[in-house]
Amino acid sequence: LFDKVTNIPLSRLRQFNSQEIANTVWAFATVGHSSPDLFDKVTNIPLSRLRQFNSQEIANTVWAFATVGHSSPDLFDKVTN
Repeated sequence: LFDKVTNIPLSRLRQFNSQEIANTVWAFATVGHSSPDLFDKVTNIPLSRLRQFNSQEIANTVWAFATVGHSSPDLFDKVTN
């Protein structure tokens, strides 16, 4: 099911607000489904957009990456600054 719905957030990620992004990757991680394309796209979110994330959204996003084992040093560097 998650393989089928991955295209929806991929095509609309630019329109998602910070909560929608965090909730999407959290949902994938919660069910144990890694979507490399989706997680790669989230990794490429500009720093200016990441500054809109509150602490809970950052925590959920980083947790999701760690849970599915998707390495993203760039994203982790961005959120620590």
